[in-house]
Order: sequence, then structure tokens, then C-alpha cells
Amino acid sequence: MAQIHARRRARAQQKIAESDAGAALITSKPNVRYLSGLASSNVAILLPASGPGVLATDSRYAEAAERVCPDLQIVTERQVEPALAMLAAQLGCGTLGFEAQEMTVERHAALAGLPDGPALMVPLGYLVEDIRMIKDDAEIELLASACAITAKAFAAVLPDVRPDRTERDLAVLLERAMIDLGADGVAFDTIVASGPNGAIPHHSPGDRAFRPGDLITIDCGAQVGGYHADMTRTVALGEPAAWQREIYDLVAAAQLAGIRAAVPGADVDAVDASARDLIAAAGHGDHFGHGLGHGVGLEVHEAPLMGPGRTGKLVDRVPVTVEPGIYLPGKGGVRIEDTLVVRSAATRAGTAQAANEAAGAAEVLTTTTKELLVL
Repeated sequence: MAQIHARRRARAQQKIAESDAGAALITSKPNVRYLSGLASSNVAILLPASGPGVLATDSRYAEAAERVCPDLQIVTERQVEPALAMLAAQLGCGTLGFEAQEMTVERHAALAGLPDGPALMVPLGYLVEDIRMIKDDAEIELLASACAITAKAFAAVLPDVRPDRTERDLAVLLERAMIDLGADGVAFDTIVASGPNGAIPHHSPGDRAFRPGDLITIDCGAQVGGYHADMTRTVALGEPAAWQREIYDLVAAAQLAGIRAAVPGADVDAVDASARDLIAAAGHGDHFGHGLGHGVGLEVHEAPLMGPGRTGKLVDRVPVTVEPGIYLPGKGGVRIEDTLVVRSAATRAGTAQAANEAAGAAEVLTTTTKELLVL
């Protein structure tokens, strides 16, 4: 893994060399983990345009840093950001890039006011995040493991979807099942939205007990090695009404259209439109208010974002979600979501789903059935 992280840092250093900065102060914890492998609550990396990087952390993580980051210089300090900013100045770096999207105004002012700090600080933009979008084999394997655990946990708790259970009951059982099956943690707080609560896309599970005739939307994901799965399925408790089957079938068709459109070179707003236009044509355009999907990796929501007016193109080896929904206030809703990897023909050839033409060019990692489950 040290070689993998070294290659990632080399790509980042190329970008730094092309910027106005002589070095970059990396403070976003997912970005630090991506470049070093270290997960820590107090950590930063100083990455010059050329030469070795320096990682700073405090004594609680020093031993782990020495083990995980053998090719980085380790500085043990409680105040990691000032220590690295002053080191940058000592190394002759007149201009230090920083992650403005992550750093608070208070922390920036403290660094800018250091008497022995860099002469100038400039925003880096999303330099590391842009590199992170395209995943290597090790990252995709971790995502696939997280998705496999998610699917197994989902299957394990389905027998507990019955009238005497509450939304909160099921959320707790599902999260416990993911941990028991080997997840390091959950990717996000599990969503269980039943009956009319299904009209709230990010409903927090409460004490509402399931009732016959409910549609129940379950949005969940395991985390493995820092990488996040994201899957949503909607099930029916008892025979669904005609309107429930109608919107379920519509969302399923829109979701398949979105997956088929997720190919290298596709504009992200066009991928969104491939699903959204189907829903709008059926008269439910106002009932699908969020974007079609997002990137996923060390963060559960990362670039690229797919939605109306979003810019950018999908490229090979980028994991994204495809998650259309229809939400009817006072009645309920349906969402179906998969985590998938955008694939070219060349990189798809070696995947387990290479022969599956139904999913287009994408490698779908969340394999739970999308047939409407009637429980």
C-alpha cells in the first residue's frame, strides 16, 4: 500500500507544480488518508511540488503513522497545521496552497498570522478531490467489499420487516448486521422511511410501526477500509396498491435508464436527464427533487455530482450512485439506488459483470434484486 500512496502523492505533486504554490498543506482528512493511508482525527500533510512529503500528527497516532507511512517524514506535534506551515517557510516555500473548501476562517487567520509562516497562502481548489474521482483497483475492491456486506445485511434483516417493528428498530438491526458481517462501520446513518414518511427523501427513522400496505424505503451502506457503499431499496409490506406499483415500476425504469447512460464521456446533466425525463413524462417531474447521483469513495458524497445544470463528464473507473425517486406528499415514495463503477470496454472486460449487457457499460456493485419485494 505504501507504493500506492506514493503514486498518488506523485500525481498530486504534478498538479501542485502546475499551480501557483510551491507546496500544498493538505488538511482534509479524507485527502490525507488518500495520500498516506493514515486515518487520524488530528493530521495534515505538507506536500511540496517536488521532494518528500511530511506528515504531522500528535503522539496518539505517532506509532501508527510510522507503521502506515514509512516513506513520509513524520512530525509529532499537537498543533499540526502551524507546525507544517512554519516548516514550509523554513524550506523556502514562499507560497503555500491550502484547502479553502475545508479550512475555517479562524484556522486560516491563525496560519496567515504566524510570524515565521509562509509569505503567501493561496487556495488550491479541489486538487486532491479531482485526483480521487478516478479509483484504482485497490479502491474498487474496497468499495465492492462494502457493497457486498451491505447486500448481505439487507437480506439478513428482511424477515424483520413486519407490523410489530418500527423504523428505528429496523435501522438498528441493519447497522448491527453490517458490523457483524465485517464492516468497519456504517457509511452514514441508515434511512428507514415507511408509509407517508417515504415522501421525505432523508427521513430520520422514528417510532412509527410498519403497517400492512406500507411502502418502506431503506437507504443504507457499510464502510470498509474507509470506503462507503450506498444502496437504497423500497419494499412493500403486503400486496401493494396500483399506485404503488405504478411509481415503483416508473422509478425502476428510470434507474435502469440512468445506469445505461453512465458511460465514459457522458455529460453528468445528460445522465441525470436520461432518468428525469422518464419521470417527468409520466407526470411526476415535481416529485423528483434531488439529483440523480453522486460520486462515492472515501466520502459517501463526493465528485462528480449528477443533476440538472451540473457540469462535467463521466470517465472510466469513476464510482457513482444512480438513485432516482418519486415522493408523493402524504402518501409515500419510492427510491432505488445502486453504487456502480463507470467502465470503458477495456476495463470492463475483466469484471465479474462483463457479460451483463443489461447494465450498459457500468459495473454494478450493489447486487440486491430490484424487483419489488412484497413481504
